[in-house]
Amino acid sequence: MSTLQDCKLLSIPKIEDPRGNLSVIEHDVVPFDIKRVYYLYDVPAGAERGGHAHKQLKQFLVALSGSFDVILNDGQKEKVITLNKPFEGLLISNGIWRELKNFSSGAVCLVVASAVFEEDDYIRTFDKFMHSKN
Repeated sequence: MSTLQDCKLLSIPKIEDPRGNLSVIEHDVVPFDIKRVYYLYDVPAGAERGGHAHKQLKQFLVALSGSFDVILNDGQKEKVITLNKPFEGLLISNGIWRELKNFSSGAVCLVVASAVFEEDDYIRTFDKFMHSKN
């Protein structure tokens, strides 16, 4: 069973150059095979994303631009992490409820996932999530 300790901030290598910096997410950055990549953008003020957990899927979230808060809950504890650096990402283990809130104007959230989309892997209500923890 996953806990908040299984979720952690990981550094992404940053190659600095006067012409602009470069960061690369490869197999040595995330501890899973990358099967899907997508990004959230143009999130309206006050809107929230996430609001679910995954049974098996693991994710790595990066604020490519701007900032947002990730609220994590393992059924026992809750933790808020602000992502605002494109060279740092948040590893979220399976079995963790997540909500994304407080998106700044122009924020872009990159999501790197361990599996392709499968609706059966989602726990979409907090009540079902809490029931799965018992």
